[in-house]
Amino acid sequence: MYELIIGNKNYSSWSLRPWVLMKTLGIPFKETLKEFRPVSSWEAFREFSPTGKVPLLKDGDVAVWESLAIVEYLAERHSGVWPADPVARAWARSAAAEMHAGFSTLRNICTMNCGIRVVLKESPEALRNDIARITELWNDGLERFGGPFLAGDTFAAVDAFFAPVAFRVQTYGLALDAASEAYVALLLRQPAMQEWYEAGLRETFREPAHEQEARAAGTWMADLRATA
Repeated sequence: MYELIIGNKNYSSWSLRPWVLMKTLGIPFKETLKEFRPVSSWEAFREFSPTGKVPLLKDGDVAVWESLAIVEYLAERHSGVWPADPVARAWARSAAAEMHAGFSTLRNICTMNCGIRVVLKESPEALRNDIARITELWNDGLERFGGPFLAGDTFAAVDAFFAPVAFRVQTYGLALDAASEAYVALLLRQPAMQEWYEAGLRETFREPAHEQEARAAGTWMADLRATA
């Protein structure tokens, strides 16, 4: 059986991607959660990951790091990871790669923190541009392939790559067009997304750097997480 090593569910957007994909597609795996460490997790995570980061997938003696590489490894062994249609598959791979490599302002300002609700103190042009490009991309996929998911009628890897954006929209109240709002609502209703979210709310661990990033973003209106 696969082993998927992940970080805290409240914070780890990169871990969410392969986790929610494998859960949704019914790919069995053992979950191992490694808490982020105050100041730096790099040294501790280097014990199992060459990059000192999560997620990492283990398949016997094979170790696969980076979420995009994990997804491609799974695609070689399981159906449904990418769309069967070659046009939809090419689009989905391009969109997932764009998410993997881009949108740095959204990541930096709206750090993933599932259990809080924040009113942003500012919305710089670079952030507005990131959101505009994401909604443009979503609308393109939904219109081209008929929805309700980005590349067709079933959840696939491209949806998993944008799953953390859905949590960011929820946390920071980001304004979207109607089609994008409906897509975010659809993602948040997925059983695997709800399972991840509920587990994140139960976490009592707080990692100072992640907390400080969220504090810097704006005014906290609610903290829904369990307390120690």
